[in-house]
Amino acid sequence: MVVSNPNPAAPEPAKPAGPGRPKDLGKRAAILDVAKRLFSQNGFDGVSMDQIAAEAGVSKLTVYSHFGDKESLFSSAIRAKCEEQLPSALFLAGLEGSLREQLTAIAHAFFILISSEEAVAMHRMMMMPGTGDTHVRELFWQAGPQQVKDAFADFLRSRVARDELHIPDIARAASQFFCLIKGDLHMQMLCGMCSGAPAGDVERHVEATVDLFLRAYGTGAGATA
Repeated sequence: MVVSNPNPAAPEPAKPAGPGRPKDLGKRAAILDVAKRLFSQNGFDGVSMDQIAAEAGVSKLTVYSHFGDKESLFSSAIRAKCEEQLPSALFLAGLEGSLREQLTAIAHAFFILISSEEAVAMHRMMMMPGTGDTHVRELFWQAGPQQVKDAFADFLRSRVARDELHIPDIARAASQFFCLIKGDLHMQMLCGMCSGAPAGDVERHVEATVDLFLRAYGTGAGATA
């Protein structure tokens, strides 16, 4: 005999959340914020998971639950910093605006990223002898510079398909673009000779770089505003 629920309006008892329950995104963001700051200040070897957990106000178990290990957290912190300044939307080929406008927007965002205090500090840290091993440097490269270059290469590939650019070697062209954007100013910043440049100088530098890139690879289609 089936016994009906004597009180059908009563809610079913809550089931305990299983191990696959969604992560707390607020805690994840707090961990990433701390990791970005500490890794840029102290490098990979100079930061512990205990320190990150303490400053983020979470347990070390929570840090491991979100990121698995220190290497994954380091890579995630680098990717998150890049995404802040160079969001994926910048590289979408279907955005409105001319090719020149999109290249200029990407160039500006990239320059802001590489000239930030955190990026300059991290770059100096990664260049110091004895800072991390080769594997750590590879993690940094893949999560930061390589990821940005790959996204930009995809953008260039889409513009080549539209016949707005003619580029025999897209990977090389992507590297050339970002190297040109860095220019002398970025090296001066890394050497501690300056902390930045007037907005007007940056604007002229970016525009000149985009002009040079379009003269090298542009076909004229869609390059004007």
